[in-house]
Amino acid sequence: MNTRHVLVLAQQSKVAANSLSSTSESQRNLALSKMADSLESVKHQVLETNAQEVLVARQNGQSDALIKRLTIDDKVFKYMISRLRKVAQYPDPLNRVLSGHTNPNGLQVYKKSVPLGVIGIIYESRPNVTTDAAGVCIKSGNAVILRGGSEALQTNILLADAMIAGAVQAGLPQHAIQIIRTPGHDAVNELLAMDEYIDVLIPRGGKDLIKRIAEGTRIPVIKHYDGICHLYLAEDADPAQAIELVINSKCQSVQVCNALETLLIDKNCAKQLLPLLKTALVSNHIELRGCAQTQKLLPDIYPATEDDWHSEYLAPILSIKIVNGINEAIAHINHYGSGHTDGIVTQSLAMARQFEQQVDSASVLINASTRLSGGGDYGLGSVIGISTDKLHARGPVGPDELTTYKWVVYGNGHLRE
Repeated sequence: MNTRHVLVLAQQSKVAANSLSSTSESQRNLALSKMADSLESVKHQVLETNAQEVLVARQNGQSDALIKRLTIDDKVFKYMISRLRKVAQYPDPLNRVLSGHTNPNGLQVYKKSVPLGVIGIIYESRPNVTTDAAGVCIKSGNAVILRGGSEALQTNILLADAMIAGAVQAGLPQHAIQIIRTPGHDAVNELLAMDEYIDVLIPRGGKDLIKRIAEGTRIPVIKHYDGICHLYLAEDADPAQAIELVINSKCQSVQVCNALETLLIDKNCAKQLLPLLKTALVSNHIELRGCAQTQKLLPDIYPATEDDWHSEYLAPILSIKIVNGINEAIAHINHYGSGHTDGIVTQSLAMARQFEQQVDSASVLINASTRLSGGGDYGLGSVIGISTDKLHARGPVGPDELTTYKWVVYGNGHLRE
């Protein structure tokens, strides 16, 4: 894809975004429904094409984690469809009056939510991002340019073309959803230069990809860096609940960004809980690495190094540290954490409130699994990713996070005095 093609694609998206901004909620919801229907009609081709790309990835020696992210089976496909239908049911994020007032002179002033415009999504491995991104962008009235990884190129094109057909059938602009159809970095580099047409970039993938995108463009970037997620077991944590939450947070899906990576356990419950936790974690094939105090209670686990506290493993590995109270736990999280997702297990409302107020993370969970912070479990219908930024969006990036606002003023011949 040469520079001219990328330029035309960006220009087409800008025109489509202008049309999308004035579409009704019912039309966008109809488009999402038609997109889901259209995807259903190409399910066989999608699964067949994806199986071929998975086979090539295996032959090329790709990791098991990447293969898992790349694979679409019946369950994953059904999940992708359900996300489109769920986001259609989400309240309209557009044209909401966020605040307003009438001045003493009768001038009416308010601000309302509007789309961001054109959003570029650059991502690796996961074909489900293709449908999630398109769904969230259409719901929020934004045009989207998709650029997936080369390992899933044909799968992504099939998915995108089906959704384009559904959106057009509902009366949306033809270029509301677009996809870059060639592999390689050249097209991405050109996309990064399109700041005249693209309003926001959202990279989904490893830290190196996100850093390259953020440093290579003048376009605002919503970033998702490391998911170094913590769970702190306070001294009053209910043992059964604590074990269930640790196992779910770590073992339910080890390769995702909101999986537990570091377990903090209060010194006053460590002796009771650590042996139980070890049994449960080892039975789930989790390698344990502990601080010196943890190793005294669990002498046959690996020692944790300074690097472990900084690590997002995305693998069946868990680091464990014994801490002296909630203040030390909070200090550890704020020093080593990535601002993604952190939780506490406690029966104390006072400790829960202290943790909530003092932990500087996008998602703070009390007596709940870190795996819930993906956005769908927050009732957002579907999300594009989880931002570790503080501006513009923080945490799960759903339809509301892909809006901005404009000021609107109604007068009756009012003049500046």
